[in-house]
Formats: sequence, C-alpha cells, structure tokens
Amino acid sequence: MKHALLVVCLPVLLLAACGRTEPVADMPSQEELAAAANAAAANAIANQQSDETPDGRNYVNIERGFSITLPEGWVRDKGASNADGVVYEDPGAGADARVFWQKNDGDQTLQQIVEALNTGAEGVDGDFVGDNEYRGTANDGEGNNVGIRLLRQPDGSIVTATFVYPEMLSEQYQAISETLLTSLRIFAPKEEAEAAAVAPAANAAR
Repeated sequence: MKHALLVVCLPVLLLAACGRTEPVADMPSQEELAAAANAAAANAIANQQSDETPDGRNYVNIERGFSITLPEGWVRDKGASNADGVVYEDPGAGADARVFWQKNDGDQTLQQIVEALNTGAEGVDGDFVGDNEYRGTANDGEGNNVGIRLLRQPDGSIVTATFVYPEMLSEQYQAISETLLTSLRIFAPKEEAEAAAVAPAANAAR
C-alpha cells in the first residue's frame, strides 16, 4: 500500500496502589510509585506476550513500548516489518494495517505532526484527544480510505497506527478499522521499564 507515513503517541501509565503499614516517612514518593507501576505494566506484557501470541493476533513491541490486536486471519508482511513496527495484510482483500514507532528528533508537538500529515495526504479529517493523541481518517489518493491513530509517548517519540482499505469496501472494513485502532496501547519501552524497576530497589538499599 502506498500512503503517507503517519505518527503519534499517548502516555499511558498504570498506577497501582498497595496498602502498607509503614510510617508515612518510609512511604515511596509518587515518582517512585509511578516508575514501579510503569515497569510492572511493561514486564507483565512482556511475560504474557513476546512479539506475538500463538494465534498471531496480538503484536507486542517490548523494545519500543506498544501493542496492538490484529484481525483474525490476517498475515504478517515480514518484508515490510522491522524492529520498529509491523505490517499485516488481509489476504486477497487489499487492506492492510501498519503500526510503527518513530523517533521525534525535533520534539514536535502532536499538533505540528498532524499539520505535516495534512500536507502529505488528501482529505485528512480528525480530532485531538488531549495533547498526546489524534484520531482521524484520510484518503490516499489511490481509492483507499485510511484510518489513523497517533500517540505521542512521554519521551516525545511517536507510535503511528494506520488501517488502509479500498473505499468501495468501507461498509465491510470501517468497524474493523475502528476496533484495531482502539486496541493500540503504549507502555514504557523495555530499557525505560528496566531502569524504573532498578531505581526503587537502589533507593531502598540506602
């Protein structure tokens, strides 16, 4: 599929509360709690799913910190996939889903990224969800509709998910596109999660 590369990222942190009987002075800081919860979330996903589950529907990129659920029966395009993301195709229907991580060298805001996106695709239309998420639709100029979701991660990097399908098959694919894009999740990348897990332990040893 030939269509413009799209970008995004939304911070999703899972904060866990646990009962403790220690004096208030010994309680961990909010930063430590957030870091530990973030690491736990990433480790839980890593333990449950490494790259793909047996049925091939759930793709998890531990290194880049995102996951997504693909439609049943879709096939991975190994040639187009790499360490930063994945491409899946619907055999024989001309539809595909692409999810990729991209470094944000210029530390652009999501608004700036969407403005650039508008110059590279026809008829982009969508809405911001807070400061770090964008959902929209476009047309690639070749008879295909494009569903877009952009998430900006806390470090500024972008995770972009697109679902491309023939315009004539909109009735069949629109709901599938919405479900797939909604399933996109981000979490702390492996390196960041490991660092977050080490920090509380180091502080506790002091």
